[in-house]
Amino acid sequence: MSHLIAPSLLAADFANLQRDVEMINASEADWFHVDVMDGVFVPNISFGFPSVAAVAKHATKPLDVHLMIVNPDQYIDAYAKLGVYHLTVHYEACDHLHRTVQAIHAAGMKAGVALNPHTNVNLLSDIIVDLDLVCIMSVNPGFGGQKFIEHTYRKVRDLSELISARNATTLIEIDGGVGPNNAQDLLSAGAHALVAGSAIFGTEDPVETVKLMKATTSVASA
Repeated sequence: MSHLIAPSLLAADFANLQRDVEMINASEADWFHVDVMDGVFVPNISFGFPSVAAVAKHATKPLDVHLMIVNPDQYIDAYAKLGVYHLTVHYEACDHLHRTVQAIHAAGMKAGVALNPHTNVNLLSDIIVDLDLVCIMSVNPGFGGQKFIEHTYRKVRDLSELISARNATTLIEIDGGVGPNNAQDLLSAGAHALVAGSAIFGTEDPVETVKLMKATTSVASA
């Protein structure tokens, strides 16, 4: 399977959001990564439900929605009605994670779980076979443009080993500080999907940057 590129709309121009969505539609990107923040779970507010609904109207690629919020269960059905493909919740925000994952699947979406930088991947050992995706945060969640946390490579390798040991088919997604400079190493460590915000939208030609990242191959698959 070729790796996946998911431009993060957190770094898009909010005043020209439709333009940027249509630009990504025309690129080689695979998903739209949409961060929903409530100012409680993380110290920032970003896309809310109405904004995601607006993106959904123009996006022609699957929506990969990342809920950085408390009480995510109450919004599962609403996002399903928008046609969201992946709905990712935080391990740290869910008291009853298995129940939340079941609810996401029951609503017809793929289920993802995000891990903050301090959270050990082994905490997912009892639920990994139920997950379609694990999003490893390679920065502290809440703001774009942060520096990549280097121990992420080890976490990716550890998670890859856990997935193999459980014969799971879970995809590994990396979110935070990702760009052409470290895409190769992340893919070599075992990542399948790369989220990039400012590394794409902050360039002169975002479509060409997506193409460059899409063309990157891991050592293992080269």
